[in-house]
Amino acid sequence: MGSPSNSQQTISDDDEIDYSVKPEFYDPELDDKDELWVQKKRKGSNSDAVLSCPACFTTLCLDCQRHERHVTQYRAIFVVNCKVDSSNKVQHSHQKPKRNKRSREAGENQADLADGETFKAVCCSVCSTEVGVIDEDDVYHFFNVLPSES
Repeated sequence: MGSPSNSQQTISDDDEIDYSVKPEFYDPELDDKDELWVQKKRKGSNSDAVLSCPACFTTLCLDCQRHERHVTQYRAIFVVNCKVDSSNKVQHSHQKPKRNKRSREAGENQADLADGETFKAVCCSVCSTEVGVIDEDDVYHFFNVLPSES
């Protein structure tokens, strides 16, 4: 018996699709509608990026500001799909121990945070991936996110 791919009975998926019927889930104006929704949420302000969870790609923030020195870090006040883990508190002390190259690279994942301030971990509410911290002034500091152009 021959291979099914050589059989004349094999039908490709393209042969089964009826292109005369409009696709049920296609909306050619969806991008325009999404853009209007985002503009309404931002109330006319510009953002440096739209931030998403690196594990499940859920949108976390529509309006944020990029860190001046650490370009992979962002801060924001208004977020979506984030949960604060109050049980996971981080105390930041501004001590500068001697570092080798490897620890210096790892230290670049931490934002320039105020001395002695307490932070709480921030996680994606969909998959629980830790994406940043929130400070005592309710400012979110994101360092584990995927930015995209806004």
